[in-house]
Amino acid sequence: MGLRFAVRPVDLDETPFEGEAPDAYVLRLAREKAAAKAAPGELVLGADTTVVLDGEILGKPADPAEARDMLARIAGREHTVLTGVALHQAAGLAGGNPPASEEERRTAAVESTRVVMAPLSAAEIAWYVDTGEPLDKAGSYAIQGIGALIVESVHGNYSNVVGLPLPLTGQLFSRLGYELLDFRS
Repeated sequence: MGLRFAVRPVDLDETPFEGEAPDAYVLRLAREKAAAKAAPGELVLGADTTVVLDGEILGKPADPAEARDMLARIAGREHTVLTGVALHQAAGLAGGNPPASEEERRTAAVESTRVVMAPLSAAEIAWYVDTGEPLDKAGSYAIQGIGALIVESVHGNYSNVVGLPLPLTGQLFSRLGYELLDFRS
């Protein structure tokens, strides 16, 4: 999209709270990520994506064995991809685009997309895990990569499954009085 931005990774504990609903979980993490990097006057976007199967959060696998287990669980089934997106503009005197705000402003929301995975044999799962792609992805697959081979259908926003639902992101920018495309280079 040609947007101007800087990437600032945040090191947060992403462990769900006891009894925390999946949508509340991704929303909390998105808000925490955005707030952690919000310098005075700067507009910061934080996002977190997870896969939910039978009400259980399937985050990033700890190792190849866990990736194989996750893929075996979702193979041939429908699951839900949730992404929390948060915008945080800390109060401050920083200039530039966007202009400085005299007060803290924030907004956030969650996008939900249903995904149906193809049935997979143990050999197909092992091959995919051996590519290394699933090892840092929620639910152990990347629809924007080789994982596209194992997705049968997407019901909802595709960019949400990639990890940032662009229509929702644009709506959140509008809520704070900005147009997302105004941030193009």
